[in-house]
Amino acid sequence: MADAPAPHVSNTARNAQVLIAAILTGAAMTWMAPILTPLALAVFLMLMIDAMARDLHGRLPRLGPDASLVAAIATCILVFAVVVYFIAGHAAGFVGKLVAYQPRLNLLLSTTSHSLHVRMPRTVAQLIGGLDLGRVLPFVASGVQSLVQNGVFVLIYLGFLLASRRGFERKAVRLFQGRAGRHEALQVFLRVRDSLERYLWIQTVCGGFIAIGSWCLMMVIGLENAFFWAFLIFVIGYIPIVGSAIGIIAPALFALLQFPTYWQGGVLAISLFALSFIIGNIFMPRMQGRNLNIDPVMVLLSLAFWGAVWGVTGMFLSTPLTILVMVVLAQFDGSRWIAVLLSADGDPHSLGAPARAMQLTRSQKSEAAAL
Repeated sequence: MADAPAPHVSNTARNAQVLIAAILTGAAMTWMAPILTPLALAVFLMLMIDAMARDLHGRLPRLGPDASLVAAIATCILVFAVVVYFIAGHAAGFVGKLVAYQPRLNLLLSTTSHSLHVRMPRTVAQLIGGLDLGRVLPFVASGVQSLVQNGVFVLIYLGFLLASRRGFERKAVRLFQGRAGRHEALQVFLRVRDSLERYLWIQTVCGGFIAIGSWCLMMVIGLENAFFWAFLIFVIGYIPIVGSAIGIIAPALFALLQFPTYWQGGVLAISLFALSFIIGNIFMPRMQGRNLNIDPVMVLLSLAFWGAVWGVTGMFLSTPLTILVMVVLAQFDGSRWIAVLLSADGDPHSLGAPARAMQLTRSQKSEAAAL
């Protein structure tokens, strides 16, 4: 008896199934956020360390793969320690400045309340006195505990991922019996990895230009702790849109406290906004569209989506996660239309560099042959 032909599935039904699966996946990711967010950060850090190790091995072949990996890990630890030391060293002085500016802050609160004709605390003492410490302190303690716990989980996940990275090749052999399947899977992995590395490079370069330009503007105005503010702008610049907003508002508010007149804060806010707008909304989207092939509108939507799913961690990883989703969805006929919408030019396979993305280098070909 001949086998019955497979039932035909219409495009509408297939698209509906994809949307339902996306909604269920988003709900599951929200529910499992305490487990998945540290893992996602650990994977992102592992890719950074792996990229640094490969770059060191390429520049210094005598080091070898293992020594290059150890050097990359040591470099990341050193950078992290410098960042923590820098922030901790300037935190005390920053708090002291805020205490010294308390009279100026009282004047700003009183002026704002009188100008807007709203009922609000007119002094810092009234503002602090109006807070319910019984509700605020448990919330702050919970946030600090969650931050420390996630940091520990990230380090644990990262350690196990680095220790088990040698077993990935054997797992790939078991998952894909045929050489063609392994070759295609390797192409997808390399496409994602190269795109994430380019994204990190773009964010670092653009964030560096914004930080240097902001430091110059703050030095011209005469803002205190200009280097600290520039460093903070560079760090939070990895969060799309939100980081830029904080980098504009926070120094401008501090300028209102430092100077006796308001024009310094206004000029600084306008200048920082213009700098952030030019780099963040003209140069960066063009670089992302050319190198990452992501629609700038989708960058904004992905920020909102991943922020709703995973909070601040999702906002930090919104663009890398969108790149991953676009590449994976492009491999299946039923979900390729979503990848097309996410892409900038309608070709999710190119990622802005067709020759580089679609053709394996000599070392990558040897890696695929080894599998």
